[in-house]
Amino acid sequence: MRYMIFLLLLLSFRSQAQWKSFIISVKGDTLNRLDQNDKKQGPWVIRVEELRGEPGYEEEGYFEDGKKTGVWRRYALSGDLTAIENYKWGEKDGKQQYYTKMGDLLREESWRATNPENPYDSVQVPDPVIPNKWETKIVKLEVASVAHGTWKFYDPSTGFITRQETYFFGQKDKKDLENKNTAATEKTPAAEKPREVTDWEKQNSGKKKVKVRDGRTAF
Repeated sequence: MRYMIFLLLLLSFRSQAQWKSFIISVKGDTLNRLDQNDKKQGPWVIRVEELRGEPGYEEEGYFEDGKKTGVWRRYALSGDLTAIENYKWGEKDGKQQYYTKMGDLLREESWRATNPENPYDSVQVPDPVIPNKWETKIVKLEVASVAHGTWKFYDPSTGFITRQETYFFGQKDKKDLENKNTAATEKTPAAEKPREVTDWEKQNSGKKKVKVRDGRTAF
């Protein structure tokens, strides 16, 4: 029995000796490990204190050769879950979810990470001429991670989706832009308009419209 305990202690010491630094959690887990090359490995817990009005947070997840990988969870310092993020090659990849301090889903993002050893990716795109036909194209990603897929924005009080945006390798879908422009230029019924406005529209009907800035910020 004593031999078995000694052997377990020896194995534990050898496994920890390969790390340049680490901490032991209250559960006895080895966390925040740095290997001999100063690269973060395995499970980590990172705490950032509040600074200059910015709220602090704590996040936990895994590192592989110094890069975030897999699922990472972020918490407010009060302990409330505020985000669930997914990483690949140290960059955001796949679905990301963000929550209010009350635990209500605020938005979902979709990202695509780039393999730093091979920045090219093959994607399926619709044929611009032939309906229902798709073709494969090779694209080069210039950045480490880009918005790719559908983003959803929620009303935290009801859980309903208030807005959706679709991205294709960082470029916003043209349909989203068209829908946004249509909504922005949608006219109020003539009966509800002041007479001065209807008179101006009659005088300027058929003329080329000129876009002007009105001070609003586009989202």
